Amino acid sequence: MLWVKAWHVIFMVTWFAGLFYLPRLFVYHALTQDAVGRERFKVMERKLLVMTHIGGTGTAVFGLWLLFAYAWEAYGHGSYWLHAKLAVVLGLVLYHYFCIRLVAELRTETRQRTDKFYRLFNEIPALGLIAAVVLVIVRPF
Repeated sequence: MLWVKAWHVIFMVTWFAGLFYLPRLFVYHALTQDAVGRERFKVMERKLLVMTHIGGTGTAVFGLWLLFAYAWEAYGHGSYWLHAKLAVVLGLVLYHYFCIRLVAELRTETRQRTDKFYRLFNEIPALGLIAAVVLVIVRPF
């Protein structure tokens, strides 16, 4: 089971790298004035989104493996930290899907949001990471 945990953490780091950097690209994209620059950011966002998908998928596969192999039986009844962590993960998955939508908006230039929006949006995964790590390590309830 330690190998499964190791792969879960490896893919989680990959996933978070994408969740941290993709919105930063959105900030730079929103500030870019020239067409060549915007096209460059579209390529970068698309490629990083693919890597983020790989990280998220691997995180989900190994996380579900851990959940069904022993975590739910060991911690699913009467201990609410696991439920809270799963809620945080669900929020991060929704964040990931919103990133997909934003990449599509920027690619088609159908809706322009401000760089301030993207700067605030960029902070959300950090809060999710802090919450997930505290819930797993400290198990406050």
